[in-house]
Order: sequence, then C-alpha cells, then structure tokens
Amino acid sequence: MGDSDVISLSLQSLSPERKVKCYKGYFVNGYVFHTEEYGHERKTYNNNIYITGSTCSDFEVDYYGKVEEVVELQYHNEHNRVFLFKCYWYDTTDREIRVDPHYGLIEINLKARLRNVNDVFVFAK
Repeated sequence: MGDSDVISLSLQSLSPERKVKCYKGYFVNGYVFHTEEYGHERKTYNNNIYITGSTCSDFEVDYYGKVEEVVELQYHNEHNRVFLFKCYWYDTTDREIRVDPHYGLIEINLKARLRNVNDVFVFAK
C-alpha cells in the first residue's frame, strides 16, 4: 500500500457514512434527554439544552433550546461514532429573557424562537 492509499483511507475515515440513526432519547453525563415529540405526552421528561457560549469579543451569549432529534453519525469504524442533538433555539436578547431576582431562575419567552439559525446541531456530550 502506497502513501497515497494511506492518505486516502485516512481522509475517508474523517467523513461519516451516508446513513444516520435517529433516536428518541440519549443518556449522557448522568442525564437522560428525550426528543420533544417523545416526551410531549409524558408526565416528566427532559429535552432542554443550555449551552454557555462565547464569542471572539468580550460579549458572551448563552443558548437555550429544546431537543428536536437525537442523531448518531457513524464514521467508517464501529468505535468512531458521534451523537448530536438537533435543537431549536430561543432568542435570548434582553427583551426575551428574564432572570428572577430572588431565585436567579431564568425565564425564556417560549414564543421567541430563533429563525434562520445555521447551527442547529450540538454535540451530545
């Protein structure tokens, strides 16, 4: 096997297979997350996502969303797979978010979904 064959195989292992698996839930870091469709009729379920975000400037943006799908990408090797949450995100500008002064709980306007979002996926990690 020549150098070009090794490089070709290495590059191929970086791209996921064409098929993906979708799940109704996923267990990670001691928590179970379900899709909203799966948990909608249940008494208790968790589909809320919170991501502490930061930008290149001093201004930090936190992201709040709900799990829409759980997706598994398989990379040409059984042990090389990645789980992603496909989420829809909420607008967290000052007018759409409120922090309770006494308890510090965050309230989000659930009618204020972000539109035209390019990054709907987040690693389930």
